[in-house]
Amino acid sequence: MRATYRAIPLVATSLVVALLSSSPAGAFGGMGSGVRGGSDENGELSASASHSRIKVTRTSGPTGGKQGTVASTDVNWKPPPCWYEPVFTPEQLKNFSENDGSGDAGLRDGWYGSELWTDHFRDEKDATTIFTKPATVKGYKNYNLGKKGYFWRGVAPNVTELDDTSLCSRLMFWQDAGEIPDVPNAPTPEVLADYAYDKVKVPETEVELKPAARSTVNLPTWVWLDKGTFKDVKVRAELPGTGLWAETTAKPVALHLDPGTEDAEVFPASGDCEIDDDGSIGTPYTKGAADKTPPCGIRYLRATDGTPYRLSASVTWKITWEGSDGTGGDLPDGTFETTQDMNVQEIQSINR
Repeated sequence: MRATYRAIPLVATSLVVALLSSSPAGAFGGMGSGVRGGSDENGELSASASHSRIKVTRTSGPTGGKQGTVASTDVNWKPPPCWYEPVFTPEQLKNFSENDGSGDAGLRDGWYGSELWTDHFRDEKDATTIFTKPATVKGYKNYNLGKKGYFWRGVAPNVTELDDTSLCSRLMFWQDAGEIPDVPNAPTPEVLADYAYDKVKVPETEVELKPAARSTVNLPTWVWLDKGTFKDVKVRAELPGTGLWAETTAKPVALHLDPGTEDAEVFPASGDCEIDDDGSIGTPYTKGAADKTPPCGIRYLRATDGTPYRLSASVTWKITWEGSDGTGGDLPDGTFETTQDMNVQEIQSINR
């Protein structure tokens, strides 16, 4: 249920922060292309708490052809819902506060009007937060101009899915340059690696078949992919102004075949064809091998009746990461699946 918004009056010399319980943070300011307080292009700063400054770059892997995002094989695994990031330098905050001032001072804290920003960040007025429990936050003098560092704030790419309203809810705060805040949900290399997980783009899986368009009952269909089709995909995620980075690597390890019907056999019996070091899968069909058992393939036992079987080919990708502080490890395997039609004819022999 969405919360209703109401204006909160100023109390003496303190500001009272309005609670924004479950609506998108961008409701009050520059979300996406709404560029308030800085551009969201080229990794520059933005005033939206739903916009992350994390820069993601593919450093290796296929760049052409159709691609898609892997799905985690662990249904219980989820990336961090939120974390803190630097959002304004003193100069940027001064420009934003005095020229706009309608945006997100915290992950779910919407401030109306530039006077709320200038009161707290320029004129040293304290703010009383009412998010989880009342707390007084001391104000700043003249935006900390002359100091080296950033004002930080909570960021959540999917604000509406953030169930725990206490997460990353601290009001925007100051941190000296070269330092990471010592607070819960501060960014780490592992957070960056998790963030990069769904930024990994892998090639679609369209396997080579013999015969290509129509298979034959009781004769094996050979399945293979030429070498170089699958290569490691590496993505680097870094948070500007912090020195934090992580590289997330997806390595293809197996192709799983599902013939789309119970009236079929797969080779090997598990349906898992290994991916060789050179990126190839299986063995290409050669003339005269029609009656042989392929190392990777399918034998259909019943013909189609006008509706083709849906052959599913899914590649498993082993996901690992390493970070700027020497840490690293494994993330849940990812899979990417594609399907293609298979027509099967009722002929007991075929000239190949």
